Amino acid sequence: MVRPPLTPEERERGRRLGALLRQARGDRTAAEVSAASGVSLEVLRKIESGRVPTPTFFTVAALAHALGLPLDGLVEQLGDSPDRTALTA
Repeated sequence: MVRPPLTPEERERGRRLGALLRQARGDRTAAEVSAASGVSLEVLRKIESGRVPTPTFFTVAALAHALGLPLDGLVEQLGDSPDRTALTA
C-alpha cells in the first residue's frame, strides 16, 4: 500500500509536536525520556526534530505519559480538534 504524501499542514503539526515535546522535557535528557517512555532515543530525536511528523498514537501516548502531558492538552496545544488529529504513521 502506497502512502499519500504528507500535506504542508501535517509537516507543520509534526514540527509543533516536536517542539512541544522538547519543551516538556525541560532539564531531562532525551535519554532519560527515552528510557522512561520505552521509545528509542533515535525515534525521540527524530520526532523532536520534526523528521517524523506523524508518529504513531502509541508512541505519542508513551511520550506524553513519560512527560506528564495529558493527551487532550497536547491536542489542544497542537491546534487540532480530536476528529482531525492524524498521529497515525
